[in-house]
Amino acid sequence: MATASVRLFDCTPDDVFAVLGDGWLYPAWVVGASRMRGVDPEWPAEGAHLHHSLGAWPVLFDDDTQLVEWSPPHRVRLRAKAGPLGRAVVVIEVKPRGDGCVVRMGEEPVGGVGALLPRFVWAPLLHWRNEETLLRLAFLAEGRRRERAAGEKTARPTVPDPADGTPAPDAVADVAQATDAAAAAGRGGREGDAEPDADADRGASR
Repeated sequence: MATASVRLFDCTPDDVFAVLGDGWLYPAWVVGASRMRGVDPEWPAEGAHLHHSLGAWPVLFDDDTQLVEWSPPHRVRLRAKAGPLGRAVVVIEVKPRGDGCVVRMGEEPVGGVGALLPRFVWAPLLHWRNEETLLRLAFLAEGRRRERAAGEKTARPTVPDPADGTPAPDAVADVAQATDAAAAAGRGGREGDAEPDADADRGASR
């Protein structure tokens, strides 16, 4: 993905995927998502949807995010819809690093306003937004690790296994478009490397 943010998490990849596998937590870590309206019972099967609202009350847009790839403990690929702002493909990649892990989040607009604007306009905005998104995800995943270490019960104690499912054709087409756009921008495509920048943040709670 052409626009990527990287952060070092003080937890295991399984802790990260346990959060990602709980669809009801989506607004707790995704910047801009204000409420959940529903989670498909098949989640996290590929092709399943999260039904959410974006914006701030009373100006809210109802839309959804589809799971295109679920490959724990390495990669999640989402096709997110954001009302009039359009669609984007989001890839979250996780690699173990010592006692923690490196999480890389890439995003590529494929429809709507974001896809029409020049890259130099939207790329800094998405980077800023996704830095905060990774920070929120780190708070949840690292908190889960602390609860686990203390022997406390968590909402989702295990990472869901990949389930049978098929993404919708339009979501698959958006992923292909995002991959081509990222490659054209010179930043690679589907198999992006989850390596941290030199100044990547380490741990949300430190």
